Amino acid sequence: MPVDHYENFPVASLLLPRRLREPIEAIYRFARAADDIADEGDASAPQRLQALAAYRDELDRIESGVPPATPEFAALAAVIGEWRLPLQLLRDLLDAFAQDVVKKRYADYPELLDYCRRSANPVGRLLLHLVDRTSDENLRRSDCICSALQLLNFWQDIALDWQKQRIYLPQCDLARFAIAEEQIATARWSEQWAALLEFQIARTRQLLLAGAPLVRELPGRMAWEIRLTVQGGLRILERIGSVRGDVFAQRPVLTAGDWLRIGSRALRM
Repeated sequence: MPVDHYENFPVASLLLPRRLREPIEAIYRFARAADDIADEGDASAPQRLQALAAYRDELDRIESGVPPATPEFAALAAVIGEWRLPLQLLRDLLDAFAQDVVKKRYADYPELLDYCRRSANPVGRLLLHLVDRTSDENLRRSDCICSALQLLNFWQDIALDWQKQRIYLPQCDLARFAIAEEQIATARWSEQWAALLEFQIARTRQLLLAGAPLVRELPGRMAWEIRLTVQGGLRILERIGSVRGDVFAQRPVLTAGDWLRIGSRALRM
C-alpha cells in the first residue's frame, strides 16, 4: 500500500493472505491518519484534540449502527462489521494519540508502557482477531512485540521527538544516568548517553524476545510476516547498539542488506 512515511516494517505486504490485506489496510489507514492529526502540520493543541474527538464520534456512530458521517470511515465500518473487531481497541489508539498532544514527559518505565498499551498494542490485538488467535497467551505475547516496536521507534526518533518537545525516555532513567535535557537539545553524545541507550536496548530486546514465540501460534503467511517484523525490530536495536546510541548523528534504518540478514534469521525462528 502507498504510504508517505518511512516504515521499518511491512504493512499489508504480499506475505499476507489476500483476504487479510483489505482489513489490515483499513486499520493502518485509521491509525496513520489519527496519528498524523496528533503529530503533523501546524494545528494548535485544541484543534488537534477536536479532530481526534471527531474520529471518536465516527466510532460511536459505527457502534450504534449509524452510517459514518465521512466517506473515509465507510471502509473501516465495513471491516469492523465483517470481522467483528472490538471498537475499544480503536478508541485506545485515539486515546494515546490525544495523550501525545498534551503529555510530553514520562516519569518511569511503567508509565511509558501504559502509553504503549494504547498506542501500539491494539494493532497487534486487532491482527489476532483477524486470524482468530486471541488466547490470553497470544494476546500477552502480541503486546510484548508491539510495545517493543513502539519503544525501539522512540529510541530511533529521540532527535525528531525533541523537535516536537517530547521526550519518551523515562525521567527516572535520565536521572539515573545523569543525562540532562540540554544534552538532547544539543544532540551531544557521551559515555553516559551510551550507557543509557544500552540499558534501553537491553530491555526492549528482552520484550521482543518474550513475544517472539507468538509466531508458532499463527497461521502460515501471517506467521512469516511477524517473524520478519520481530527480526526487523531486533536488527534496528543492533544498529542503535552498533553506534553506541548515537542516534543524533544518523537515525538507524533498515537497508536492503539488513533485510537479507533478517530473512535468514526469520528462517531459523
